[in-house]
Order: sequence, then structure tokens, then C-alpha cells
Amino acid sequence: MIVYEDAALAVVNKPAGLSSETGLPDALRALWGKPDAYVGVVHRLDIGVSGLMVLAKTPNAAAALTRQITESQDAYAVLDGRAEPTKHTPAAPVFVKQYRAVLAGAPDESLPEAGTLRDYLFKDSRKGRVFPVSRPRKGVREAVLEYRITATNGVLSLADITLHTGRTHQIRVQFASRKHPLWGDGKYGSRFKGNIALQSARLQFLHPETGQQMEFRLEKPNEEPWNIG
Repeated sequence: MIVYEDAALAVVNKPAGLSSETGLPDALRALWGKPDAYVGVVHRLDIGVSGLMVLAKTPNAAAALTRQITESQDAYAVLDGRAEPTKHTPAAPVFVKQYRAVLAGAPDESLPEAGTLRDYLFKDSRKGRVFPVSRPRKGVREAVLEYRITATNGVLSLADITLHTGRTHQIRVQFASRKHPLWGDGKYGSRFKGNIALQSARLQFLHPETGQQMEFRLEKPNEEPWNIG
């Protein structure tokens, strides 16, 4: 599960079925044999999603990583036209999250081979679902991602995805709303049963203490439904 570890942070490959907020920190504490160890969760993956996460081992590291995430989201907002730069906006994102997913169908008019998806999303906490809506209003947040279809067999397609924003269920909802739900995501319309075919495949950030650029990648799973191309 642990991909990299030092005194400030741990990078892990979270398995599907383990919650980011409680299950993963508890698993790390058990692995370390330190029930009171500090584990700072600075970003999250849905329970059914697997892949790379970085967790802080000190409060200072958690604050530094959280600041990188916030500043990187500001940089993405400038890059995709949602905001104007300020003197504090970095020239480029330093905290980068890239995913790969298996989608229903092949590229079409609603989902070309590559592009940027923009939606207004409303989170209904009572139903545990997120819905796309037509315009901003209270409780609605804009969601933006880039994607590229890298392979397809006509029935399923493999996509590389870079998040510009970090909204709840964002990737799942944005593709499902275009009639291309993620494989295994029954909540948002998939007819296939199994773990959601969404993997946090690449993380890039600056080490919170040394400032060194850190980069981690996972290989594509060599199993159904991932073996498309």
C-alpha cells in the first residue's frame, strides 16, 4: 500500500473499498504500530476508487500540502478562464492530480476524443448524489477537468483525466451526464457491476519540507475492464 514514505509524508496506493477519511489513516496507524500517529488527509478519493494519495505525517506538512492544492486550483482557474491572475497566483499548478478511467461507449458528439468538460454541480447530501445543473445558485460549484481518450473498442473507452477542480464525485458525474458513465459506477448509470474503474494514476507536488518536486505514477491495471488497448 505504501509507495513512498519519509518523516513528513506518506504516498500510498489506496485500494478500492477503503475510505480516505477514516479507513486509510487507521490502516496506516495499524501498519506502523502507532495508534496515535498523526495522519493528515489533504485530498480524498471516493471509497470505490483506487490509486495514489499523499498523506501528511505532521501538521506543518499538512498545511504546506493544503496550501499547494489551493494555489494550484487558483492556477488552474486562470488557465481555464474562470479567474484573473493575481500577484499571488503561481504560473503553473504544482499539485497535479491525474486519473485514468474506463468509460462506457466510444467518442461521439457529446464526448469528443479530447477536450475540457465544464459543469455546474449541486451536491445533494441527503441523497448522497451530485447533479449537474444549468446555472449557478446556492450550493452549486463549477467543475472543470481535461480529458483525452487513449483507446476504445467501441463498447468501452480508456481516458486520461486531469482535474482542475476537486468537487465531490466530479469525474463520475461529468462523464455520466454525457451518457458515458464509468464502468462499475451503478450510482451514476453504469450497467456493469464491480469496483468503479477510476484510478488516481499520477501525483505531482513539492515536498513540504525540502521543496523538491515529487512525482509518482501507477501502471494501468492489467485486468478487466482496463485491458482495452
